Amino acid sequence: MDGRIRGANAAEIAESVRELVETGALATGAALPPIRTLAAELGVNRNTVAAAYAQLGSAGVVESRRRGGTVVLGVPAVDGEGFAVSSALVNLADGNPSREFLPDVTAAYQGYEPPLYGHEPVSGALADWARQAMSPDVETEHRLVLTHGSLDAVERCLNSHLARGDAVAVEDPCFLSSIGTARANGFRPVPVPIDAEGMDPEGLRAALVAGARAVVCTPRAHNPTGAALSAVRARQLREVLADFPGVLVIEDDHFSAVSAQPYHRITPPSAPRWALLRSVSKFLGPDLRLSFVLADPATAARLEARLNPAWVSHLLQHVVAGLLSDPGTAQLLQRARDAYATRSRSLIEALRQNGITVADRCDGLNVWIPLPGRTRRIVEALAERGWAVRPGADFAVTRSTASAIRVTTATLTPQQAQVFAADLARVMS
Repeated sequence: MDGRIRGANAAEIAESVRELVETGALATGAALPPIRTLAAELGVNRNTVAAAYAQLGSAGVVESRRRGGTVVLGVPAVDGEGFAVSSALVNLADGNPSREFLPDVTAAYQGYEPPLYGHEPVSGALADWARQAMSPDVETEHRLVLTHGSLDAVERCLNSHLARGDAVAVEDPCFLSSIGTARANGFRPVPVPIDAEGMDPEGLRAALVAGARAVVCTPRAHNPTGAALSAVRARQLREVLADFPGVLVIEDDHFSAVSAQPYHRITPPSAPRWALLRSVSKFLGPDLRLSFVLADPATAARLEARLNPAWVSHLLQHVVAGLLSDPGTAQLLQRARDAYATRSRSLIEALRQNGITVADRCDGLNVWIPLPGRTRRIVEALAERGWAVRPGADFAVTRSTASAIRVTTATLTPQQAQVFAADLARVMS
């Protein structure tokens, strides 16, 4: 290979660049030829090269840096929750649940018996729980698969049905790991605007018309905005998806057990490929990496084929089953549900008292606060006053959603909410 980019159309040019990057002929940081120059060399229209560069940018292979040109990126970063800050700051940036509502796992280890190869992949206790707690939400034939958390489930679902370069419709703003996961696997995230009721139906239709082959939707407790689907919005999204039967529908209901909002399904009954995910990390603890996945039989079979080893740790399953069957856990989850909703509302009310309006419909651990630009300066000014928050740019698929901050309210007291809202109003003035 001589290191030259080849191709007669956008797909061929993009694939040529990918091959050069993967073989090391184009190193991280290397600049691609200007669009006009490469178009002349290949004898194609400049729009063809621009389209190829756009595909590569969406897949996280390259990045356009204006005057710096288009450069090759390294391995796409897959960010997660957790945000280390100075002990002098109140950490409202980490996205974590409150430790006070995570159950003690000590007693749940009792009675564990190590399985041997050939053991059933899903414990009977967890299968029973899924039948009672999840199956009533699904009206079509399905099977249960366990994965190593919700991100693992999303990644396996996408890779079981899609090919590199395929487009995936995602919320904008979006859970920060979703963008990185899509790009790390060579998929192109296509942004769909959201409001307080979730994905915009016309935005979703536009993404699907543009060629998105999968959609990843958070039905409630959307991270970062706290949006939750209304029954009307869910119906509208089902109607849109019914017109695109070939699309894989993934619903990541990550906050299910402690959500203050009901679950409204967006997957139409006619959808042949779908998955409903409910992980336990947000309400049993981030270290318990287990997600329940209900999926159509074909998708479930593909997920099982990709699990290596063939099951999620049975020690982990034993602990989760023990916690879910404990009446004390149910009481703790009810307290968590009430407390998280109260803490979010207290911040929203404090913001309004200071002239800052945010969405009424807020569910989960975070409040999303749109800003009139100057986000970086506001984040820095808040840090000077003792508050750590996360900038909206961390969650943005497009620039239009970057002017905001995300505030984690899981441990926020009413007194802190009042002081924070007053401080934010001051630095915004």
